[in-house]
Amino acid sequence: MTKGVDSVCTVPASLVTYASIQALQPDLIINAGTAGGFKAKGARICDVYIVSSSAFHDRRIPVPVLDLYGVGMRKAFPTPNLIKELNLKVGRLSTGDSMDMSPHDKESITANDATVKDMEGAAVAYVADIFKVPTILIKGVTDIVDGNRPTSEEFLENLAAVTAQLDESITKVIDFISGKCLSDL
Repeated sequence: MTKGVDSVCTVPASLVTYASIQALQPDLIINAGTAGGFKAKGARICDVYIVSSSAFHDRRIPVPVLDLYGVGMRKAFPTPNLIKELNLKVGRLSTGDSMDMSPHDKESITANDATVKDMEGAAVAYVADIFKVPTILIKGVTDIVDGNRPTSEEFLENLAAVTAQLDESITKVIDFISGKCLSDL
């Protein structure tokens, strides 16, 4: 681990999710974080999305059946009451280990019909699915992937504002969930 750098991407996300499930045996996992958004799908800076499904865009396994495993499309835990009550946007998530977007990533992200892309969400959903733990993925848009500016610049410029927006949204989510059964979400 590099000193002073958060552990990002799919491997750390998988490990932390696994360790958390083993240690805490949670009834529900909430993965909140930042993501790039696609203006072609209506995303704007500071939008907060509840993810409807997640997939990987950079696990390329060009072998029948393994190709579907590589994409790993997973539906999110349904939360219709939460979405309605908090009036959050809903969109599909595509996850990969790079902030930039190669031509193949773009093709995969389009095939995944993603509204947002991140570097952890599908990995969290993958591990949680193995252990049958319901998972809610919530993503705040820091940059516009299909915009005119470099995503890394936009990410850094908007990180503080998006983190504040995400904090507010997560607080509302936790308040809504508190004391409810999973079926009430």
